[in-house]
Amino acid sequence: MPGSVDAMIRNPRRDEPDGLRKFKAEFFKALAHPTRIRILELLREGPLSVGQLQEAIGAPASSISQQLAVLRGRNIVATQRRGTTVIYTVRDPDLFDLLEIARRIFNSDLSETIDLLRLVEEEPVGVGRT
Repeated sequence: MPGSVDAMIRNPRRDEPDGLRKFKAEFFKALAHPTRIRILELLREGPLSVGQLQEAIGAPASSISQQLAVLRGRNIVATQRRGTTVIYTVRDPDLFDLLEIARRIFNSDLSETIDLLRLVEEEPVGVGRT
């Protein structure tokens, strides 16, 4: 019987690993915008409203709201209403660990690039020319 539990166990969905990969990719896509990264950096300090984020970032409220909608859509931020104000928080503080690890990876990569640039600058002019 196609819909039975036994059939589901014997015939796992072929697209299940792809579905998980897509879920992961969508999560990282939600982080793939400079304003969204800045919002998360600010929320690391504590809950903030759109107005507070707007003031700190210097972008229009509509732009901030648009970026928050993406973060909300991936369950990265949570909201809480305080009167007429909506306050945003990061749903899972482990996200900050992820961002810190990414920062260390970027720093390492950039440090290697800087070292290579220094070697290029120190290279005598005309070396290797025939």
